[in-house]
Amino acid sequence: MRFEIRVAPNSGFCFGVRRAIEIAEKTLASTKEAFSIGPLIHNPQVIDRLRQAGLQPVDSPEAVDPSGTVIIRSHGVRPDVLSRLNERAAKSIDATCPLVKKAQQSAELLALEGYTVVILGERNHPEVEGLVGHAPGAIVVNADEEVPVLPHGSKIGLVAQTTQYPADFRRVIERITRNDFDEARIFNTICHATVERQKAAVELATDVDIMFVLGGRNSANTNHLAKICKATGVDTYHIETAGELDEKWLDGKRRVGVTAGASTPEWIIEQFVSRLEKVSGG
Repeated sequence: MRFEIRVAPNSGFCFGVRRAIEIAEKTLASTKEAFSIGPLIHNPQVIDRLRQAGLQPVDSPEAVDPSGTVIIRSHGVRPDVLSRLNERAAKSIDATCPLVKKAQQSAELLALEGYTVVILGERNHPEVEGLVGHAPGAIVVNADEEVPVLPHGSKIGLVAQTTQYPADFRRVIERITRNDFDEARIFNTICHATVERQKAAVELATDVDIMFVLGGRNSANTNHLAKICKATGVDTYHIETAGELDEKWLDGKRRVGVTAGASTPEWIIEQFVSRLEKVSGG
């Protein structure tokens, strides 16, 4: 079979992920072993490589060797986790994405100024857990949920998980403005690179016969990419590696689109495109 292969612009590593990996690699070059609270990023293949280099993901600060070095994951952590790490570890290195850090600061500011903080995001995602930690009592909603009714005269503040879809953010804003609040303060904390990646993916999806979204299944931004590509009506498959490709999916396809999440390395994209080229007879 013969088909055209097109890769969406802005696919693969974002600035925050690249920065976190560079920090980890630099740290491991000098210490040979380090810890992270949870996986550094949401890509199992990259995590496996880092583990082989000496980075050990652990579930809690108490699992860290007291004389060890800890790298804070790109998604950030709650303030209480940082406090426990400071008590436990000899050295802590912060690889939190600067945009996630900004979202944390925005949530914390709103909470300190007396706003009821609403977070658009996925409740169990580590980034959102970190945001809630910076704004105790915050309300987490998804795009399909109504903002809870608060007492008359309440002040409400809104932030978003950095990988959320802008259209979903606008929907939540509309719901907020329908309620009787004394004041609403909104911080758009969605990552611009994420927005550009989503736009490019949708544009490509509308011009191909099948779409492949590469990235970890536990990656929020990759899952969003798959969701919005599928919403265009094109056949969409979310896979992690080239080995998951079923060649039957390509039967009768003339144009094949590929995009990848912010935590997907270039080598995974290249391997997948190479596999497609072989199937196409290239």
